[in-house]
Amino acid sequence: MIGPCISEPRLQLWTSQGRWNSKDRRGESSPRMELSSDPAVATLEMSQTKSKDDEPFGSDGGDYESLPPHVSVATHMTAGAVAGILEHTVMYPVDSVKTRMQSLQPDPNAQYKGVYQALKRIMQTEGLLRPLRGLNITMMGAGPAHALYFACYERLKRSLGDVMHSGGNSNLANGLAGSVATVLHDAVMNPAEVVKQRMQMYNSPYRGLWDCLKTVTRTEGIGAFYRSYSTQLTMNIPFQAVHFITYELMQEQLNPHRLYYPGSHIVSGAAAGAISAAITTPLDVCKTLLNTQENVALNSVNVSGRLSGMANAFRTVYRLGGLPAFFRGAQARVIYQMPSTAIAWSVYEFFKYFLTKQRLEQEARRV
Repeated sequence: MIGPCISEPRLQLWTSQGRWNSKDRRGESSPRMELSSDPAVATLEMSQTKSKDDEPFGSDGGDYESLPPHVSVATHMTAGAVAGILEHTVMYPVDSVKTRMQSLQPDPNAQYKGVYQALKRIMQTEGLLRPLRGLNITMMGAGPAHALYFACYERLKRSLGDVMHSGGNSNLANGLAGSVATVLHDAVMNPAEVVKQRMQMYNSPYRGLWDCLKTVTRTEGIGAFYRSYSTQLTMNIPFQAVHFITYELMQEQLNPHRLYYPGSHIVSGAAAGAISAAITTPLDVCKTLLNTQENVALNSVNVSGRLSGMANAFRTVYRLGGLPAFFRGAQARVIYQMPSTAIAWSVYEFFKYFLTKQRLEQEARRV
């Protein structure tokens, strides 16, 4: 059964004649109910009536059903895992370019003027599949990382919202929930990021995923996979705080009734990704340096051994290129994050809606 919601929600039954029939939670018929023997599909009622001004952003008059206010943890995790895998897979070649463009002392053969020129050159000189190198480890990490990420965010957002804003939307609650969710996400994803970025670099010495894992473990120890964790959190906590606050603010404007409306999720996700990516690019450059331990760059400033720590990374980046070095790959990062975040949110909201609808249908058939 569906948990208690605001304003005594009713289950709605949609018949093949196109009429809404209602049944309250006690199973008693409402005065508006019309009898029908047709198969019925259960869904949550968003509101009794809507004016034209209340329609979601970009609505062309089509029917969109409300996103369920209470969704199971399993649904959040499944939807999040699918969204995370698709997000990283679809835009992975651009991510490879971003890593190359953030190199502080790039090889002359790996200096690029733009994203398109870089992709074209990499495929021409290194093979068609070279921009996909490291995708396997990314997919292995993205599924569980995003499952924890979205499940934690949704649970904390609701709990903190109840405390801070009496159940309403709270920007502070959204930002705090996103920050805590990031700690769990990065704990799973950071080792995958290390392997991925080492395999993305020009002239990467590793033959493949397992060779990279074994070599790094043997030569640098297990700690190498978490060397950039503090920097990753320093980058991703503000990134995700800005990301979630922006997304929720955009939804308030474009989709105030929180219907399942793909257009609003895509636009809100793209805006959230672009803004948060642009703001946190300097931290991403430092993270890339810590992950790749770029030998040429470190040798040029007489750094011996392994570079570790956020403060050392900041100093090294500044010594190598001054302030402009902190914005290397900014264009590629924004180009990557805009569609990636749009894909993640639209896929997540779809699966959350679809899986919950399936569950409600099963409950309706058992009644």
